[in-house]
Amino acid sequence: MTDFNSTRFQPATLQLTGFPGQEAVYHWIAVLFIVLYITAVVGNCLVLCIVWADRQLHRPMYLFICMLSINDLGMSLSTLPTVLATFFFCFTNIKFDACLSQMFFVHFFSFMESGILLAMSFDRFVAICNPLHYAAILTPTTILRIGLAIVIKSASMIFPLPFLIKRLPICKSNVLSHAYCLHPNLMTLACADTTVNNIYGFSALLITYGLDSLFIILSYIKILKTVLNITSKEQRLTALNTCVSHICAILLFYVPTSAVSVLHRFGKNAPLLVHILMSYIYLFVPPVLNPIVYSVKMKEIRKTIFQVFSRGTV
Repeated sequence: MTDFNSTRFQPATLQLTGFPGQEAVYHWIAVLFIVLYITAVVGNCLVLCIVWADRQLHRPMYLFICMLSINDLGMSLSTLPTVLATFFFCFTNIKFDACLSQMFFVHFFSFMESGILLAMSFDRFVAICNPLHYAAILTPTTILRIGLAIVIKSASMIFPLPFLIKRLPICKSNVLSHAYCLHPNLMTLACADTTVNNIYGFSALLITYGLDSLFIILSYIKILKTVLNITSKEQRLTALNTCVSHICAILLFYVPTSAVSVLHRFGKNAPLLVHILMSYIYLFVPPVLNPIVYSVKMKEIRKTIFQVFSRGTV
């Protein structure tokens, strides 16, 4: 029998789920996740160390990349305990309050990533459309204020979610669909009206992802207009090349995020495996691939990495 809180009708623990029916190969799945976590942590830490060590990289573009790496580390670490416990140790229980805490941080870092990508698009907009005032506009103080604004906005948008879940009686089941906690998944366990949760959750997504993506698109429309007005083909290509890594990061984040949001709200008849896979892609792809993209596309970071490894082989 599930141990329920007698006053709030909430289970003391929830049951995490990996890949139903694949329990026999959980140890191999665990190895895959360990590789992904190590890649994400090492890659993002490497980017942070390179920017920290090279004073020439203490420029707005690289400071925003550091913000993205710190956020990706936070996202990876927020899911690591339950994912590895589920697949490596087959331990699937999580306390209800711990699940709410994990839900908060998973959504918080996701909202943070959207805000950081918007800030990076503003950086590219100023660098290409107003290069003479680039240093004057994006001062260290301004960058710090942008970072604080992103943190405050993301935290304030996510803050009500745990309380909105707390008010619901959880009595349909205590079994989650993933090896971590998400707000839409927790809502499905409630045996009460979840209209408020649905409206607030959708509004938060619209205000965050919707507005951020809209401003990113507008920034790149302006960037594209400016680049097309450059007479030199080489200068046009150089200007566009500085945006390639950022565009890749945008696609790596927004494509899986949009797919997960659509599935949760409109794809209820889709196979459970599709929901599970898309949720893992949404959480694991950006932290793993972002440092790889920036290491490959950013000449200064790539050069420093080659120097570090060449010294190590001497």
